[in-house]
Amino acid sequence: MTSPTPPRLLHVLSNKTADRPPIWFMRQAGRFLPEYRALRATAPDFIAFCLNPQMAAEATLQPMHRFALDAAIVFADILLIPKALGQAVWFEAGEGPRLGELPSNEVLADRIEASTGLLAPVGETLARVRQALEPERALIGFAGGPWTVATYMIESGSSDRSISRSLAYREPDRVDGLLDVLVEATARYLAMQARAGAQVLKLFESWAEGLSEPLFERLVIQPHAKIIRRLRELGVTAPVIGFPRGAGILAQDYAGRVDSQAVALDVQATAAMGRAIQAKKPIQGALDPLLLRAGGPELDRRVEQLLEQWGSGPYIFNLGHGILPDTPIEHVARTVARVTSWTS
Repeated sequence: MTSPTPPRLLHVLSNKTADRPPIWFMRQAGRFLPEYRALRATAPDFIAFCLNPQMAAEATLQPMHRFALDAAIVFADILLIPKALGQAVWFEAGEGPRLGELPSNEVLADRIEASTGLLAPVGETLARVRQALEPERALIGFAGGPWTVATYMIESGSSDRSISRSLAYREPDRVDGLLDVLVEATARYLAMQARAGAQVLKLFESWAEGLSEPLFERLVIQPHAKIIRRLRELGVTAPVIGFPRGAGILAQDYAGRVDSQAVALDVQATAAMGRAIQAKKPIQGALDPLLLRAGGPELDRRVEQLLEQWGSGPYIFNLGHGILPDTPIEHVARTVARVTSWTS
């Protein structure tokens, strides 16, 4: 009896080159799919949807039924951790997330242990997906980076993050204390996901942009390094992909200082920077979601360019941010077909 083929994504994350780059997309389970919109309409609210294992598993698997993707990523949200830590979180239609008053760091710290249990439905979602998913396709768990999550908690929702950055300068102990709470809560949450079936873990630092080098070191590099060390202390061996979106040239510092197994690159990443990081560890990205939405010959050329410049090394094909809700499905299908048929 032949053993199942290991997932191509795991092969590349072991810093090896595969027959072709594995492909998956950030936000591949979401609003650009009509079946997702139909499913979402049956849930009372977004948080309830994320914490319903049956619904969340179905949403996770929907793009896997449509496209020849190499990995599924669990359907959840980065703001489930603040919710589990006791801060009110809700989503306003057409406006995005809203958060209530930020509890003190002491109150939040007291809730860390309980928070993982409150997020157990995400683990059940992962277990359901892993059971349904073919063995050659990987399953990814994730969490928001501590700085990104902290900005939402501080500013009560989406903003330009200037309030959070100002607070980081003005009250460093308060912000660093909040990050310490989030480091521990996130590490425990990711460890639970790994035990439930996640074979890869990803840290989404969506708001790493606009930080000076000292702030980037303090707010992004150090917390990410601490999370990965804590995961290893907890016995988690799953590879970690770090995504410091908007880091620019500081992504190279991130690659050298954070013990992630790969670095995801955003749309600004140059070919040279990608190759420099790729000399140390695998890279992921950096197709522009706007170009995926636009389609046409320019999309075809950019897909080919990314494959040619990085595909001969350990490279995971992905976007530089998430799929936009109005992206045509045929553009996604065309891109997947091109990547899965590519040879070095």
